[in-house]
This record gives sequence, C-alpha cells and structure tokens, in this order.
Amino acid sequence: MARIVILTGAGISAESGLGTFRDKDGLWTKFNLEDVATPKGFRRNPALVHDFYNARRTNCANAQPNAAHKALARLEAALPGQVLVVTQNVDDLHQRAGSENVIQMHGALMRATCHACRHTWPAPAEMHPSDPCPACGRPHTRPDVVWFGEIPYHMEMIAEAVQQAELFAAIGTSGQVWPAAGFAAAARNAGAHCVELNLEQSEISHEFDAHHHGPASHVVPEWVDHVLTDRG
Repeated sequence: MARIVILTGAGISAESGLGTFRDKDGLWTKFNLEDVATPKGFRRNPALVHDFYNARRTNCANAQPNAAHKALARLEAALPGQVLVVTQNVDDLHQRAGSENVIQMHGALMRATCHACRHTWPAPAEMHPSDPCPACGRPHTRPDVVWFGEIPYHMEMIAEAVQQAELFAAIGTSGQVWPAAGFAAAARNAGAHCVELNLEQSEISHEFDAHHHGPASHVVPEWVDHVLTDRG
C-alpha cells in the first residue's frame, strides 16, 4: 500500500489552461451545474450536456501537463510503489506527465460509458445523444464522469489508502466537495502528516499540519524536492 497519498483538484490543472470550478471565474459561474453535471440534467437535455463535455474534451486534448504534474510523476518514479495520486480531476494530465498509480475518483473525460450496460471505451472527440454503445448497441452513451448525486469511483480503495498513509497531501483543492473534503481529517486521525499546497487557504486548512501557498507549478516541485531530500 502506498505510504504517500496525494489528493489533487482543479487547481493543479489551472496553469495548464483547464478551468477551475468554484473560483469567482470558475465553470460553475458560467454554467448551471444542474443542467450539465447531474443525471437529471442529462435526461432533460442530453445534447446540451454532450456539447459541454465535447468542449471540455477539446480543451483537455489541447492542454499540456505543467510542472506540478511532472513533479508528482518524478516523485512516483523516485519512490516506486510508495506514491498514490487520487485526483478529483477528469483530465488525463497526470497520466500524460508520467504518473502511473492514479485513481480518478470522478471519472475520466477521455472515456465514454453506457449507462444501460456500463461498458466503457475511449471517448471520441465529439459525442452525441444518438451514439450507440459499441457493446450493447443502445443509444445510452455518456461521458464517463461522476455527476453530482452519483457515487465517486473506487471509494473503498481510496479509504484504505488514506487510512494507511504516512504522508497525505492535498494540492489545488477547494475543500468544498465531499467525500474528498473529508480525506485530510481521516488521514490525520489515522496518524498521517498532512500537507496542503494551494493558492490560498481552503475551507479545510485547519486539518493540515503544514501549508504551502502559491501556484502549483511553483510549490509542488519545491515540496517534491523536500520530500525526496527527507527520504534520500
């Protein structure tokens, strides 16, 4: 089991040009989440939801991993088997930076799924309500992302990792989205040293033992250097 568990949120990908959600200029100030990020919204207007995620998929494909993503990949390479990244992000920038031990608890923008038979496959650049599932043929395809009101993926695996972590870090997270907002408290109660790396204090900053404030591309590589020095 990984000894270092790292939770990442939208803030780590912001410098790659992918928007955050809850900041004053975030995505949820421009879109009604009830319309584009809930099962009810999808049932009401699947074309609108597909258009929203098609645009996000294009933005993701054009984005590149930044120094923070690359630093976490470097940490994993230097400490094989000891590092787990749990990300709230649906982009694939961690994987493209070289991280291999990644859990995407809110799903993956670059995957599609059928909500009839649960088959998953690589998403095309554009998805449409009439697209048939390649497994069952029914037109029930959707982005393989976790919407509000749905249960995040791999929660048992994540909970076990958090309970066993010696070091827990949260990077670029708002501390407002559950269940991820509770991971720091769970890790701390289990004895982990908890570190927050964020532009500014979050709503759960009090749960952390140490804080590093600034852009992820600056504070994450510096923190990784510090961890590797301590464990060298």
